[in-house]
This record gives sequence, structure tokens and C-alpha cells, in this order.
Amino acid sequence: MTVEKKETAFEERLGIRFTKWGRPFWEGTAKGELRFQVCEDCGNKMFPARLYCTNCMSQNIGWSKASGKGSVYSYSVAYEYPPARVAKFLSTPYIIALVDLQEGVRMMTNLVECNPEDVKIGMRVEVTFTDIGKNLILPKFKPAL
Repeated sequence: MTVEKKETAFEERLGIRFTKWGRPFWEGTAKGELRFQVCEDCGNKMFPARLYCTNCMSQNIGWSKASGKGSVYSYSVAYEYPPARVAKFLSTPYIIALVDLQEGVRMMTNLVECNPEDVKIGMRVEVTFTDIGKNLILPKFKPAL
């Protein structure tokens, strides 16, 4: 008797789950590009990846390249140990932030290359990419020059 592998909507790498419909985002990070979705029918911009437009419910969704520039909308500093599944990628303290991209999309990310006490709401930031192995590149943000 053979056991068939069940097809799911998720992929897992390095203990992190990814949606298959978000694959173009990760293909972009591998090329040093930050991408977000745009509804081809109403122009709604979205992040994270969706199967349909959150404004008009259309499934006519495309991808656009972001400038990688934005500002800190909100943030929190974690001084405790990160969750076990991502502990090898983060060291304490680490900064979790919501960043508003110039294109009008808000994304959750980590702020790097700055001290927690130097982070301010509205601070200008730019994307940087971190290779964590197994062809997985994470976008993070650092203070803009």
C-alpha cells in the first residue's frame, strides 16, 4: 500500500510556512526585489499576498515592484527569546515594525542596523535583504541614508 502525499496550499522551508500564491513575492526577494500585489480591475494594492482583491473580490491580481523605501508606522521591541521556529534567524533584542511603503502598502518586518532606542515613528527606512539559507531571502528594513 502506498501513501499519497496530500497537496496543500502551503510550502514549508526552514520551519516557516509560505502560501503558494505568495511565491512571486519570494521569487522577487531572491532577485533583490520587494513586490506587492495590485488588482488589475480596481487598482487596489495589497500585502501580504491574496487569492482575490480585498476591495472588489476580483481574482485578476498582478504583481508590482516596490521602491523599497518607506517609513515606520509602528514598532515593538522584543527583549525575550523569539519563537523557537525562528530563533536561529533573530537575536534579542529585535525590532518588529509595520512599515508604510511609498507605494501605499503596509508590511510587517524587522528593523535592522539600528538600536531600539533610535527607532522613531515616521523614521525613513529602506529595504535590505538577508539570506537565511535554502534559497530563502528575507526582506528587512534599515534606516534610510
